[in-house]
Amino acid sequence: MPISGSMNTGPSLTFVDCEIDASAGAGGGSGQMPAQARREVVISGKRVKTVDVHAHCIVPEAAQLINHSLEAPGLLWSNIGDRLTQMDGSGVDVQALSINPYWYRAERDAVVELIRIQNEALAGFCAAQPDRFVAFATASLQYPDLATEQVEHAVKTLGFRGISVGGSVAGEELANPKFHPFWAKCEELGVLVFMHPLGTRELEPSGRLGGSGLLTNTIGNPLETTIALSHLIFEGTLDLFPGLKICASHGGGFLPSYASRSDAVITTFPDRVGPVPKKKPTEYIRGGQLYFDSIMFTAEGMRHLIAEAGIDHVVLGTDYPFPWNTAPVDHVMSIPGLSEEDQIKILGGTVAKLLGIGG
Repeated sequence: MPISGSMNTGPSLTFVDCEIDASAGAGGGSGQMPAQARREVVISGKRVKTVDVHAHCIVPEAAQLINHSLEAPGLLWSNIGDRLTQMDGSGVDVQALSINPYWYRAERDAVVELIRIQNEALAGFCAAQPDRFVAFATASLQYPDLATEQVEHAVKTLGFRGISVGGSVAGEELANPKFHPFWAKCEELGVLVFMHPLGTRELEPSGRLGGSGLLTNTIGNPLETTIALSHLIFEGTLDLFPGLKICASHGGGFLPSYASRSDAVITTFPDRVGPVPKKKPTEYIRGGQLYFDSIMFTAEGMRHLIAEAGIDHVVLGTDYPFPWNTAPVDHVMSIPGLSEEDQIKILGGTVAKLLGIGG
């Protein structure tokens, strides 16, 4: 889908500095902080609420149940002062919090308690700062019956607006029929599913992702997302649950940039595809059930993602606290050819609707 409109970065985009008081709130914190400048995004005189769909955190009390080690201090809710400072400085109004699913190989009894603690804590974090945070609930997908119950409880009792999943579950594809009850529940509840990869662990024993460059992350993370989405398309999961809405992190991995090859395989090797998806693979990407965050690295990369997915299916993401892009709003505003309406959709308009965030 072509990008409409033109980019107006002169007087149309304004960052307004206003003094705020950032306090830690409930759930642990660093206490009162000095007043600091908060960048508010204004486009042609209209205040725009910006929403970051991709922001990590962790609940140590849950992680300790299975001796999971802390990956980065910035994940801790006790560092909320630093988190708010980063958000305010970059012009992010709301973070949608998620936790990478490190528990997919945990035993049933342990994971029941882990998910309970985790979801209740996430709900508490958001209740303490409701104008700054929403969250994706967590679920133990290795036990699909539990996951279905956890999703329903998280949405109906705890008030979550979405669910987070990994790119695979202990080596099993998300398209495996054993996960159909989970997908059915997500569709029934109408919640957004945020997909974040865990890397391609099956390649690691070969050593090909070793050496310099952190290839397990640099290549492995977008590759796992590409594999997961491709299976959901080709194995018919998206056809079976047409009401599903999935937001893939890191711009959907490599799939949007090379999706036409997935179209071509249907005619090039028809004996290797079956049953054939109801639509071309590119049609699931372009204005379909899939959404993609903005963690791309150039304005041209973003322009291409929008052209492939459609302006209504690309949303702001930062990967906080990992500094892949420390100026996410400016990054979106640098994309050539965007109208002001397009800018507002990416910065928060689209995901606010998906997550039920008020203006």
